[in-house]
Amino acid sequence: MNIINYNKTCFLKSVSQISDINIEYGVEIAFIGYSNSGKSSAINSLTNQKKLARSSKTPGRTQLINFFEVVNNFRIVDLPGYGYAKCPISIKLKWEKLIDSYLKKRKPLKGLVFLMDIRNPLKFYDKHIINIALEKNIPILILLTKCDKLTSSQQKIQFQIVHKKLKFFLKEFHIQLFSSFKKIGIKKLQSQLNIWYKEYG
Repeated sequence: MNIINYNKTCFLKSVSQISDINIEYGVEIAFIGYSNSGKSSAINSLTNQKKLARSSKTPGRTQLINFFEVVNNFRIVDLPGYGYAKCPISIKLKWEKLIDSYLKKRKPLKGLVFLMDIRNPLKFYDKHIINIALEKNIPILILLTKCDKLTSSQQKIQFQIVHKKLKFFLKEFHIQLFSSFKKIGIKKLQSQLNIWYKEYG
């Protein structure tokens, strides 16, 4: 397999409901997490493009599933961020239903990049998503984002805490420190995506 150039990733389409996707081939890796977990920044760092995944100035505004093509038959999927506190309940439920439907129904989905703010990981809805991934046998890479906000010793402590808790949910998972700002963990993220694409592509 040739080395994948993530810098050439391009926007493919956005949908507001699963029935509008109309792409049933290839490999999809979805990025998921709370609205402040840094999904857009992670995708932009991965692809070395500042504005590929655009985050709204007001958190919680994005209601679409966004698809980006890395290479032919290989896509990154940016799922709506969940858990924005000021969002109306009706909108929250709509996002959660959309996310659940995608995770449960998308056959091309072969991996989940799960972003959690290292300072406040494994919140309530995170555990719900993990249970769905477990049910559907979707492999998970946990990115503990914004790790630059903590000291090295604090990073190690948080890493160990999350790793220990995840053992109760998952037999197999990958976890790493990540910072878009400091460019920490990007190469490892690319490496894991390459592995999934090679395995399922």
